[in-house]
Amino acid sequence: MKRTTSFPRLQIRPGDDRIVAHVGARVLGDLADRTGLTADLSAALTPLKQRRRGHDRGQVLTQLAVAIADGATTLSDIAVLRHQPALFGAVASTPTVWRTLTALTAEPLTRIAAARAAARRRVWAAGLDPKFYVVDIDGTLVTAHSDKEGAAPTYKRGYGFYPLVATLDATGEPLAALLRPGNAGSGTAADPITVLDAALAQLPVDPHQQEVIVRTDSAGCSHDFLEYCTTQGVRFIVGHALTEDLAATVIGRRRLPWVPAITADGTAERDVGEVAEVTPYVDLSGWPPGSRLLVRREIPHPGAPLTFTDVHGDRDQLCLTDLPDPDIAFLEALYRGRGRCEPVIRDLKATGLAHRPSADFATNQAWLTAVGLAGDLLAWFRGLCLTGPWRHTSPARLRYTLFHTAGRLIRSGHRVVVRLAAGWPWAAVLMAAVTRCQRLAVT
Repeated sequence: MKRTTSFPRLQIRPGDDRIVAHVGARVLGDLADRTGLTADLSAALTPLKQRRRGHDRGQVLTQLAVAIADGATTLSDIAVLRHQPALFGAVASTPTVWRTLTALTAEPLTRIAAARAAARRRVWAAGLDPKFYVVDIDGTLVTAHSDKEGAAPTYKRGYGFYPLVATLDATGEPLAALLRPGNAGSGTAADPITVLDAALAQLPVDPHQQEVIVRTDSAGCSHDFLEYCTTQGVRFIVGHALTEDLAATVIGRRRLPWVPAITADGTAERDVGEVAEVTPYVDLSGWPPGSRLLVRREIPHPGAPLTFTDVHGDRDQLCLTDLPDPDIAFLEALYRGRGRCEPVIRDLKATGLAHRPSADFATNQAWLTAVGLAGDLLAWFRGLCLTGPWRHTSPARLRYTLFHTAGRLIRSGHRVVVRLAAGWPWAAVLMAAVTRCQRLAVT
């Protein structure tokens, strides 16, 4: 019988020390250096270094962030960088990385946050400033497959953690993250306030001088949290539960002044969906001054489960806001844009958020800080080094097409050059990204 093969016959042999992999990930390290993030982290973690020799703890944290952005899911995965010294330099061993994470107590974490904020200020000055600041706060479930400290049953009958994450809508930057047990409650104020404070500290703007909007689902609709937003000068738009009394109000007033809903980007009217304001018909005296209640009604999509409020065939959803804009269709579309934070969190879960390297809760919170740094590097790389559709590329595709690119080392005098494969489809995109990184004017 004649055998057929899908690929040409070849032999695979080791031994060529001129071949390197993950060439594109080196750009992330260069980006961390050029934005001053590495230097700021080194200064922040200088007190942790107990001997003159050894690795700089700030550089170790940067190397870990690059490895996580490149796809690392455990501390030992940093070996991908360590075993290519010609490309990545002297990279810390796994025990050194472990000791660095375990040393990140409350005070070092505070200094790391300040270093991130300083680097973010420079990155925004270099061209990433979105000029429109909407902070999304949302929780996500992370499964634990072993008995780790803080792991607990979740409301979806799983077992693990329930971290709370704040992201910036315009850029996808992860501003803050709080590791919580799996049974952490929703609708409480303490955890969202903690995350909001950490997120505001990352923004290079003052909410009292520049409008900053916080956006959450109905879990953030608590009196204490929204009153705290008001004291911080932060506007809010949050989901509101459709209670029986509110449902009776909305259903009983079918002749509300409805206007057509618009698309999430505000460019056109939607084929289905209408928006109305019900503030004059409900009592909002217990909420912060200027609060408004909006309702959107639309026909549920085929197969959607109906509820007791869908008696007219319409589905009603509420959002509460203190934004004074008279265009209620715009405000409702702004709230509906909250769905954009879900792909951001999905990408973060593919960038270390879904993993916990330690049985210790504090060490896992430190790992979450490294995940935030990795998310920053990815967002900055897309925003500053890529153009067009590439700015919206997922981390998985960036790794497949750019970060994991292989090349050949060529040494000439005191220079080391990496030659990419001539047939690699995305070599031109990677080279353009390298050029933009090298030309960044960061001050």
